[in-house]
Amino acid sequence: MTRVSKDDWVPQGVGGLESRAWEALRETESSVLVTAGAGAGKTEFLAQKATYLLQTGICPAPKRILAISFKKDAARNLAERVAKRCPRDQARRFDSMTFDAFTKGLLDRFRPTIPEPFNAHGTYQIVTPFRRDYDDFLERHGYHGVSAQRLEKRVQLTDLPIDQSNGSELHRALADYWHEQFFGGGEISLSFPMINRLVKLLLQENSYIRRALQATYSIVFLDEYQDTTYAQYDMLQTAFDGSDAIFTAVGDDKQRIMGWAGAMNDAFAQFENDFGARRISLLSNWRSHEDLVRIQHEIARRIDDNVEEVQAQGIREIEGEISAIWQFRSTDDENNYLAKWVSREVQSGRVEPHDVAILIRMRADQVEGEVAPAFAARGLWIRNAARSVGEIQIQDLLGEELTGIFVPLLRLGATDRSPENWALAQQNYLFLEAADPDNDLTQERLLVKLEAFVRHLRAELARRQPDPDSAEAIAEVLLEFVSPPALRQSFAAYQRERDFERVWSGFVTLLKECAEHSSSWTEALDEFEGIGQVALMTVHKSKGLEFHTMIFYGLDNQTWWSLTPQRGEELNTFFVAFTRAKQRAFFSQCVERGRAIGWIQQLLAPAGVETIDGTTILGAT
Repeated sequence: MTRVSKDDWVPQGVGGLESRAWEALRETESSVLVTAGAGAGKTEFLAQKATYLLQTGICPAPKRILAISFKKDAARNLAERVAKRCPRDQARRFDSMTFDAFTKGLLDRFRPTIPEPFNAHGTYQIVTPFRRDYDDFLERHGYHGVSAQRLEKRVQLTDLPIDQSNGSELHRALADYWHEQFFGGGEISLSFPMINRLVKLLLQENSYIRRALQATYSIVFLDEYQDTTYAQYDMLQTAFDGSDAIFTAVGDDKQRIMGWAGAMNDAFAQFENDFGARRISLLSNWRSHEDLVRIQHEIARRIDDNVEEVQAQGIREIEGEISAIWQFRSTDDENNYLAKWVSREVQSGRVEPHDVAILIRMRADQVEGEVAPAFAARGLWIRNAARSVGEIQIQDLLGEELTGIFVPLLRLGATDRSPENWALAQQNYLFLEAADPDNDLTQERLLVKLEAFVRHLRAELARRQPDPDSAEAIAEVLLEFVSPPALRQSFAAYQRERDFERVWSGFVTLLKECAEHSSSWTEALDEFEGIGQVALMTVHKSKGLEFHTMIFYGLDNQTWWSLTPQRGEELNTFFVAFTRAKQRAFFSQCVERGRAIGWIQQLLAPAGVETIDGTTILGAT
């Protein structure tokens, strides 16, 4: 591929970039910290910078770019954007993954080289211990002077091997915990924080592996940097210590919501100090219109008095109120009026069902049971993104690589023509087969094979009516074509049978559910992806998404008891969720369930957010 000169390069697939984004994009001699608020286009900025670095040859072959995100769907979204903007031979040198996938991939590949006893043979299972699991361990081993919270924190931060000369009860408990996880049962049990510590030890003790990693990645992107934990930052410093790698970190300290999981308190200042990074702030909001941005700014000012006012680039497309607190006397009124209002908005054509989100603080399954009947009575279906299919939540399943490969193929099989899905299917298949981008004959042979499979899949779908048995059979047809070995070779997260089966089983289960009551395969796939359904999710799960209209459900002092002025992270979470809205954001509050949160009302009132009788909303225009 012919290189483009730096002076001639222009943004790909977008109209342009704001001046500060241009400045941050062209900074390639030193690391840069890009602070970007809600709707600033952080993902698009990273995609454009990757394209610039690859197309201008600043990142020449065989060097690669490593991009680390916190969520699978964010990592996949970034990779897809780069793939659309770069030729295939360039895009395949862009590796986008989560922190967990990055560390797990290193562990799975180099585990035998870790010093004893941490290189123990045998399979391992990934576990997510809760506080009660640590309590149980401490009780069984008689460590009454150590709290579960302290043990959990030390697991995340303590280097291996554990210093046995330190005779504190906490250190003894920590050593015993590691021993039990490795040797206390039939299979090794590892949490992702434990994998992080193992990988740090691996990199410390194996300079060859560390140098190989540094030689591969000369450029590193960190997305949602504000949520980086101390352990993750520590591991990255170990991995790239002494290298010439250039980092680009993108984030917003007002959106720091993972402090409970160990996110750094001083992430931005530490990055600037350790990497000599320039800080550049983006000021555009491309998601929301001016009236919504004005409300967002009031919340942002409560978080940071010195926050700069951003420039709204979104266009207001809706008339009438764009934000209010709807107060109801009973939960029945709340659920019924919300369902009636959403139904009216959908019927009028102002919004699609899947572009409406009901945001809750927690207990998604319980809230689904409360609100779904009222919506179903009006022909609207709730998609509970937190519901599990097998061992995986629906929202997580939709962000999986396996799903991203199978759904475009199914869409091609269910329709006569779909250029977008054909492009995705080509890109995915050539990637899975590790096709040489310079070998036209190989690529042509693979694409002929892909076309033949799509024809076969269309015939299979045409002769089968959607039902659970047909869905399972079609899923097996897909897996036979793609093949588990190709998936495992291409994606580190699927190298272990247990991990692959968890995702595969969830995919088949959800596809069977959707096929059970669908009249066509297109309808089943729409349901699978949540198209035509009202989204229900927690505020934490809304991060990284956007919706035309949002409703914060149950904004009262019982449900949102932790939302107080003293809890900065809760206010950050509230801010993050509110900024997901493109056109409208409302709040429902039920007197029967709890009292109004007065300080939130006072915070929003200056921006024009009033508290009104919820039973009047159907009379509004």
